[in-house]
Amino acid sequence: MEHFNAASAEDLERTLLACLRSPRWSRRVADHRPYPDLDSLLAAADEAAYDLTWDDLTEALAAEPLPTLPPDTYSAAHTALNAAHAAYEARFGHVFVICLDGVSPSETLDRLLEAIRSRLANDPEEERVVAADELRRLARERLLHALRGAENCAISH
Repeated sequence: MEHFNAASAEDLERTLLACLRSPRWSRRVADHRPYPDLDSLLAAADEAAYDLTWDDLTEALAAEPLPTLPPDTYSAAHTALNAAHAAYEARFGHVFVICLDGVSPSETLDRLLEAIRSRLANDPEEERVVAADELRRLARERLLHALRGAENCAISH
């Protein structure tokens, strides 16, 4: 937490935007420093994510990469996943996001395809809520990863 609280504004902004591409979220998390502990930081990050408008979320979604498959996945799986992504984007107008923290590489393909198929049945408003929650979870995991890396060095990319 020391590195996070003491990081320069530029370094912290770069780190936070790597977690979630929302300037509003980044500013809000940064502006509440110093944080006494990790739980306080994560609670503030979650709260800031919950308060994002749909425009903020759209901006963050536009910068999200598609979930990737393990390198040894067979080509037919890539084709199936690409088709599922295309169907999702056509229906909802944004990239499919999912937090796969804790999912083993051998389960990634099944989990991705299952989630996309399931979420294609959502109405657009319901899917906005799900996508926003997945972005929040992704931001939290990325923030934890950044903090783990900062234990031995200054926050920077």
